[in-house]
Amino acid sequence: MQLTLENPDFDYFLRGANGSVALVNDRRLDRSFIVAPDTLVEDWGVVSVDALTVADLEPILALEPEVVLLGSGDRQVFPPAQVLAASLARGVGMETMANDAVARTYQVLAGEGRRVVAAFVLSAG
Repeated sequence: MQLTLENPDFDYFLRGANGSVALVNDRRLDRSFIVAPDTLVEDWGVVSVDALTVADLEPILALEPEVVLLGSGDRQVFPPAQVLAASLARGVGMETMANDAVARTYQVLAGEGRRVVAAFVLSAG
């Protein structure tokens, strides 16, 4: 069996994530962040999905995604209804999952050349 190393066609790839840490390329991140295939926004000021506001979406929506993957930590927690409504009003779908599921889904969609943005809420400790 022949194995072939495939390098992604995008700048930022996720090696993994959990509720408190993520590995983007070779960088270990321990604060909430936003990643797109060509952009990394570190220190996104969100500490809880429950407290997410429409204003918190602006740096995400500024990247003009077709879909947003919201990583809510160790488990799936949905954001307030007005946050989902604001995303849909801009024509952008939003899926909320645990961080590990978002990391896997982001890799698949980015690998397909989709305009995906993943936003991860990481908790301290």
